[in-house]
Amino acid sequence: MAEHKHGKMDTSVQEKTFDGFLSMVSKASIIIIVALILLALIGG
Repeated sequence: MAEHKHGKMDTSVQEKTFDGFLSMVSKASIIIIVALILLALIGG
């Protein structure tokens, strides 16, 4: 087994995944909010 050295792990893939996740969540939140506003205006 390889020797573990604290702080030497390459985390670029995890950072890309997390950035993609945050982007997806923010876009989905905006779409949901817009849909709720449209439903309130149309149904109200």
